[in-house]
Amino acid sequence: MAGKLIKALALNNEFRVFVVDATEMIREAQARHNSWSTATAALGRTMIGSTLLGATLKGNDKLTVRIDGDGPAGHIVVDSNGRGETKGYIKNPQVSLDLNKHGKIDVRGAVGTKGSMIVTKDLQLKETFSGHVPLVDGELGEDFTYYMATSEQVPSSFGLSVLINPDESVKTAGGFMIQVLPEASEDSIGLIEQRLKELPLISKLMSQGLSPEQLLEKLVGRNNAHIVEEQSVQFLCDCSKERFAQAMVTLGSQEIQEMIEKDHGAEIECHFCRTKYHFTEQDLEELKLEARTV
Repeated sequence: MAGKLIKALALNNEFRVFVVDATEMIREAQARHNSWSTATAALGRTMIGSTLLGATLKGNDKLTVRIDGDGPAGHIVVDSNGRGETKGYIKNPQVSLDLNKHGKIDVRGAVGTKGSMIVTKDLQLKETFSGHVPLVDGELGEDFTYYMATSEQVPSSFGLSVLINPDESVKTAGGFMIQVLPEASEDSIGLIEQRLKELPLISKLMSQGLSPEQLLEKLVGRNNAHIVEEQSVQFLCDCSKERFAQAMVTLGSQEIQEMIEKDHGAEIECHFCRTKYHFTEQDLEELKLEARTV
């Protein structure tokens, strides 16, 4: 089952608003990585933020978000594209910390407060675009907000939420991104800022069953926005045995020969989806021959 993302223009087209229900996506990620509560929340927030950024891209364009913090979760890497397809992994998925002083999942404790956020965009051009900013908060919503303001010069606000059940499963996951467009007035900006201050927790609203359309209304007010596009979102990994085989060819025939002699085969696991691919000794012999002709 796929999640849902809506794109809207609000307050006389002064703001672009993106709202996503990513519950099924993050459930899939948690199941594949067997992640514990705090790690699930950290990975989930990064995936939600990346999906919101990906919603600004065209179909085949894609981006990678990498979070490198000094916390026990280690690095987080997420790929997303303009079709709502997202995959991600966290270096240490078995991280479960005590709740923070506010009684919330301690994402900052897992991610850390020192480090960097790197966003690399592949827009099907000759060169990729890369933006690099320091972590400023570690809770990740503020970090995505800071990235947009600093690296892309687009004033924005992010809300990222993952609510975890006592059994480590995902109850709800979703979020929003509001972008201030150049024609936005100070009055309109003030209105949005006030609504965000008064906004209940996204996790609470989603637990009450609110849809993305209803969340949009909570963000900007009744009849203050019109939806311009909807798309499904899902966890989707595009790995394959053939893709890993081509990567092995680049290792060279000598290294492949060492695999044959030492292990009589090879097994590779995809970081993103944990799918394992087995290569027999005969498979490696064929790849070794291919490597010699490269």
